[in-house]
Amino acid sequence: MATERASPIRRRHTDRIGRLASLRIVTDNELMGLALAEATAAIDHGDVPVGAVILLDGKVIASRHDERERLGDPTACAELLAIRDATAHVGSRRLDGATIAVTIEPSVMCAGAILDAGMARVVFGVPDLSGGAVGSLYQVGADPRLGREFVTTHNVRAPECADLLTTYLAARD
Repeated sequence: MATERASPIRRRHTDRIGRLASLRIVTDNELMGLALAEATAAIDHGDVPVGAVILLDGKVIASRHDERERLGDPTACAELLAIRDATAHVGSRRLDGATIAVTIEPSVMCAGAILDAGMARVVFGVPDLSGGAVGSLYQVGADPRLGREFVTTHNVRAPECADLLTTYLAARD
């Protein structure tokens, strides 16, 4: 049986999580500041600058950015990568009571994963009018037919999140 080695990318994220985990985040603005910082890292490898940070029991347990282009994987969204890291950190597929902060409104795929993980809150910066699933087009976190729900807080540091996205998109054209 082959032994698994942590990739340099995974190791880097694990090291960063270790440093971030010691921070006590108390406000949505501070949490979004970490997501914004994470989002800027995506630009270095040609991905859309989207960042996600997961907070559990007052501590950051995961922080990731989009890597869809880098990895050639349509599921390598900031939210899903952060959820994977967070569940590995807690040793369970459940993230009951956790908050995820994302610079742009989560898609249907990401909102479904957030719901399935049992997170309590989603905090996002700017709405995604073309595919947002927690307020703009769909209400995944507030649909009682899905069996569970989460609270959504929107427009947290929205001007900064929007500026990051529009600057990136303008440079790409």
